Amino acid sequence: MNDTHIPKWFTVVAVIALIWNLMGVMALFMGPVMNDAALNALPDAQRTLYLQTPLWANIAFACAVIFGALGSLTLILKKSIATPLLITSLLSVLIQMFHAYFISNSWEVFGPGGAIMPLMVIVIACLLVFLSVKAKDSAWLS
Repeated sequence: MNDTHIPKWFTVVAVIALIWNLMGVMALFMGPVMNDAALNALPDAQRTLYLQTPLWANIAFACAVIFGALGSLTLILKKSIATPLLITSLLSVLIQMFHAYFISNSWEVFGPGGAIMPLMVIVIACLLVFLSVKAKDSAWLS
């Protein structure tokens, strides 16, 4: 790996990706500490959806954001382990979204507008995998 051939935008994108994934990690840790007042402030359908999310879907969410953050960090550090970490994150995102939109009634609760953020999460996860593969193929990662 020769740092002089790595485009400057690569590190900028990797840092933005880390920030994006750290926001997901923050959301992961904010959920379990949601107090009764915050939970009761949710509309009934959203509160029910939140309370009925199975453990495996929550584990998929945790894996998605934790592996995404680790993958982004390893992109910054220019390590080739980023690719399997980001692939694991993407697969976890897909499992989580499968639950949200094919098993639960998220579509009914949030409507078509509720699909924007999940689609954005899937697209970003795919782009990060693509970026890590491109970086590995270009010898930007060691």
